[in-house]
Amino acid sequence: MTPANFTGKVWVLPLLAQDSTFNLVAGNVTFSPGARSNWHTHNAGQILMVTEGTGYTQEKGKPIRIIHKGDVITCPPNVEHWHGASKDSAMTHISLNPNADRGIGTWLRPVCDQEYDGPKETD
Repeated sequence: MTPANFTGKVWVLPLLAQDSTFNLVAGNVTFSPGARSNWHTHNAGQILMVTEGTGYTQEKGKPIRIIHKGDVITCPPNVEHWHGASKDSAMTHISLNPNADRGIGTWLRPVCDQEYDGPKETD
């Protein structure tokens, strides 16, 4: 299953729905090799905890960062970014969206192949 706002095969499993007590939305997201999110922003930022595989994340205007199982990534508020699996590995992360009362996110355009294949931090 690939929900809207993703390229490739992606599975999204909601873990915690927004409520007034925790004010947090959490989900488990699995990307098949080469799959990725669209560019997007989060009003209150986002925390990603990589639980399996190898993937990529990129903030607008910066090189692609390679991420691995065990990495914790913080996406600053209102910064355009995307994340997904590397070409050769599936990747699963838990997404934590704090201060959900400020909105979860704003989805933008897909990440094109040229952007996905762009320079990596280790290049």
